[in-house]
Amino acid sequence: MPNKPSRIELSPLTLADQDEFCALARASSELHMPWMQLPATAEEFQVWMRRFDDGANQGFLVRVRETGVAAGMVNINSIIRGRYQGASLGYAAFAPSAGSGYMTEGLVATLQYAFTDLRLHRLEASIQPANKASLALVQRLGFRYEGVSPAYLYIDGAWRDHERWSITAPQPWTPDPSLPRV
Repeated sequence: MPNKPSRIELSPLTLADQDEFCALARASSELHMPWMQLPATAEEFQVWMRRFDDGANQGFLVRVRETGVAAGMVNINSIIRGRYQGASLGYAAFAPSAGSGYMTEGLVATLQYAFTDLRLHRLEASIQPANKASLALVQRLGFRYEGVSPAYLYIDGAWRDHERWSITAPQPWTPDPSLPRV
């Protein structure tokens, strides 16, 4: 996997990011629908941030290194240890920066962090079949297609089918101490 990209940096998502995040989510609503709905109000953001309280989920902003502007967001969700050592990945570009390649670099940095610092073995991305930009992104990064999960997530008022894509840690890989030895 390439070294950390120079155009972006991953910044842990904090409560202090509320105003910037919500403004970008509102500005990006047409880009995100019907794929996802990010919190666009202070109240929604406060509720959404609770998901990061117990460490099972981690959230990041993908920031343009030169300007500090948030180009998108990435979540490492539902981190499971033990024999699985994996998590699911959620991500979205923000409209002002969409199409610039920042999210590709942001996901490369996220994969490096997940496989090296968190020592996860597997990451999965679930993507609605018509979301061509997101499908192209995971394919560029070497994710493998694993199939379709019918009616997988409730988004925009309906249960949506999702394609499942995954990637595993490059070898050699240093396992987390929670991985059983036998």
